[in-house]
Amino acid sequence: MNTKKQVYDVIGIGLGPFNLGMAALLDPVKDISALFFEKDSEFQWHPHMLIEGTTLQVPFLADLVSMADVTNEHSFLNYLQEHNRLYHFYFLEKFHIPRKEYNHYCRWVCDRLDSCRFGTEVTRVTTVVVDGRTVYQVTVHDSATGEEYVYTAKHVVMGIGTEPQVPKTLQEALGDSVFHTSEYLARKPLCDLNQSVAVIGSGQSAAEVFLDVAKHQEETEGSLQWYTRSQGFFPMEYSKLGLEYFSPDYIDFFYELPQWKKDKLLDEQDLLYKGISSETIADIYDHIYERTVGNVDPAIHLQAMTEVTGIKREGGRLRLSGYQKINEEPVDAEADLVILGTGYQPRMPSFFSGIQNSLVWDDLGRFVVNKDFDLATNLQTEGHIFIQNGEMHTHGVGAPDLGLGAHRNAVIINQIAGREIYSIQGKHVFQTFGTKKHAVQLYQT
Repeated sequence: MNTKKQVYDVIGIGLGPFNLGMAALLDPVKDISALFFEKDSEFQWHPHMLIEGTTLQVPFLADLVSMADVTNEHSFLNYLQEHNRLYHFYFLEKFHIPRKEYNHYCRWVCDRLDSCRFGTEVTRVTTVVVDGRTVYQVTVHDSATGEEYVYTAKHVVMGIGTEPQVPKTLQEALGDSVFHTSEYLARKPLCDLNQSVAVIGSGQSAAEVFLDVAKHQEETEGSLQWYTRSQGFFPMEYSKLGLEYFSPDYIDFFYELPQWKKDKLLDEQDLLYKGISSETIADIYDHIYERTVGNVDPAIHLQAMTEVTGIKREGGRLRLSGYQKINEEPVDAEADLVILGTGYQPRMPSFFSGIQNSLVWDDLGRFVVNKDFDLATNLQTEGHIFIQNGEMHTHGVGAPDLGLGAHRNAVIINQIAGREIYSIQGKHVFQTFGTKKHAVQLYQT
C-alpha cells in the first residue's frame, strides 16, 4: 500500500458531470489542491442511452462551468471554438444540444484536466490525524496496477451519481430478456426487437426507447406495448415560470421547510423532474399517426394508469401481470422482451462503512445535508464531506439538474477556499416562493 504524504484541499469521488464541473472550476484556482477519482476507465455519460437524435433536456448554457463563470476556458462555447464548430452551432439555432455532443464535450474537458484520475476506485473513507489535525483518509484501488494508494484531504466531495431503480417485484425477472433502459444500446444488438416488446415507465428514457423500438419495427412484424402507472404520458413542466423552480432562489426556500413538508412537496412536483419532453411526445404521436395511415394496425399499444407488478416466464414467453389503478381491473399481457424505464435512485456508498455511525441520518435512512451541501456528521474534522446530486430530499427538485450544478459547485468551492472564489448572487427569478417580497431593482443610465 502506497501512502501519499501531501494533504490535498479536496478529493472528489466520482467523475460525472457534477464533480467534473468542480474540477473544471477549480482548475484556475491555483492555491487549492484537488484530485478526483473515477472507477471507470474513461468518462461516459449514460453511454447506453445516447440514442441517435436525442438531446439534453436543459440549454447548452448548463455546461460544466458557464452558470458560475462564463469566462472559464472549459465552457461549451470554447469547446465549439476549439473544434471549429461555432458557425455550425450558430446556424443550427438550437438551445438544446445533441446528447452525444454533450458527452464528447465532457470527455474533451477531462483530457484538459490534470486532477482527474480514471480507473481508480475509492474503496474506503475514514479519518486520520496529520500534524495534529483530523483530516479525511481516502483509500484508492488502481485497476491498471492492482495496487492500493492512500491519500489524505481536508475535504471530500462525493459525486457518485445514481443507479438504476427496479421495483422489488420485478427484480427476479431481470436477465437477457428483461433489463433496464440504462443498458439499452448495449443490449440492442443482442436482442430481437422484431418480436413483441414491452416498455414499462413514463419518463424520458422510457419514451426514447419506445420511439427507437417503434422506428426499428416499422418495416417488421414486431409489436410494441407501453405501460405506465402514471396518470398519463404527460410532458415534463417546461414553462418559463415553471423552470424558475430550478434556481438558487427555490433551493433557499425549499431548504428552510420542515422535512415532512419537503417530502410531501416532492411527491406533488413529479412533473417538474419526471415526465417526457413535449418534443418527444410529439415525435411519438407523429410516428404512430403515420403508421396508421389507411387504417393500418401498427401493433402498438399504449396504456397509462397501469402498474405492472410481476413478470414471469411461461412457455418461452414473458407474462406481465398487474392492474389498472383507477378501475382496479387486472391486467394480463405477454411479451418476448421487456425494457424497464423505472428510473434511478441515489447510490449508497460502501466506502463510508468505516464512518457510517458518525454520519447523521434522517428517519428514512437518508443523509442529513446542511445548507451548503455538506453532510451533517459527528466527526471531529475541520473539513466537510460534500454531496452532489444526493440531496433532493433536503434541497429540492434541482439536485439532479445540470443547470444548477455550477451553482452548487460555486457554493462548495467557496466553502473549501474559505473565501469567495465565485460570486453567489441572489434574486435570479421573477416570482417569490415564500412570503418575503423582493424589492424591484431600478437601474438608471
